[in-house]
Amino acid sequence: MVFKKITLIGTSDESFDAAADDAIDRAENTLENVYWAEVEEFGVEIKGAPEREYQAEVEVAFELEE
Repeated sequence: MVFKKITLIGTSDESFDAAADDAIDRAENTLENVYWAEVEEFGVEIKGAPEREYQAEVEVAFELEE
């Protein structure tokens, strides 16, 4: 098996968990053969956003087709 990892940044105005779920949900809906995800970093946009925007940087690994 060969896997590829990509980095996604999910966002939410609710929480870090919701931001990570946003990235993982998008990966599952648009990629095939998603095997795992690793949350790498969290961040919050404060200035320039009307409300806090929670961000989660997520690495997603999926199997490449043969």
